[in-house]
Amino acid sequence: MNKKLPFRSGFVAVAGRPNVGKSTLVNAYLGQLVAPISPRPQTTRRKQLGILTLPDTQIVFVDTPGLHKQIDQLGSYMNMAAESALEDADLILWLVSADEMPTEEDALISKKLLSLKRSQPVFLVLNKIDRLSPLELADSEKLFSPLAPGAEIHHVSALSGTGKYDLLQAVISGLPEGGPYYEEDQITDLYEKEITSDLIRAAVLDSLRDEIPYSVAVRVEEFIDRDDENSSITATLFVERESQKGIVIGKNAEMLKKIGTQARMEIERMTGRKVYLDLRVKVAPNWRNDPGALKRFGYAPEKS
Repeated sequence: MNKKLPFRSGFVAVAGRPNVGKSTLVNAYLGQLVAPISPRPQTTRRKQLGILTLPDTQIVFVDTPGLHKQIDQLGSYMNMAAESALEDADLILWLVSADEMPTEEDALISKKLLSLKRSQPVFLVLNKIDRLSPLELADSEKLFSPLAPGAEIHHVSALSGTGKYDLLQAVISGLPEGGPYYEEDQITDLYEKEITSDLIRAAVLDSLRDEIPYSVAVRVEEFIDRDDENSSITATLFVERESQKGIVIGKNAEMLKKIGTQARMEIERMTGRKVYLDLRVKVAPNWRNDPGALKRFGYAPEKS
């Protein structure tokens, strides 16, 4: 008779600088889109839980904003959110881009991990290995491993899935014994309204270039389920200057239509319902440095 394994559970912080594939990895494990993905940095602006419940394990992935050199109050909030996730985690996955050299922001994360007062296990996860030859991957590991002394090293491609199962088994083994924190059918701590806001902003990041996307905040004003198959959503895009408003709207409102179409498709994929999406654009001067605006847009620092 096989002995029943003890149930394991815990919080796993997924850390790394912007655009290394943190949200892609979390979504891959959950098998569905719960965290917005964009090829542009800083798609994730707040902590979000991705809850994976297996027969004998519950892993609560904490998808964090990318730690970076802050230039405004929004950046300060994002770094605080990421750092608090590291402090509270039972295990830390530090994702790096294996196809790039270590950066100043990687050094910043290394310094933060070394300063933690707790002794959480740290896994150094070299992501995007599908872009490298075995020799290039070995060279990349030599560059990154000194930044995480004592860390367990794993190689994955969050996009293709290579190495994903082995990493998952290592995470499970590293979690403490204990019961689940959430119901088994819950996969995130955010509501559809909050995820919708993030998906709209991801569409902005994909559609616009330069600095403008980082000056955009999204607030969902209305989210109504008309019936089991149809939803109506109204959202406002806030920019910092009047000139940015014209760029976001575009000539004959073509840019706003493009953003709306991409966002609507992603929201429909998430909800399984047909969506009517109405987007508006307003100016909120210097909102990234305005504590009141940050709070209204859902970026208020967490209370300790």
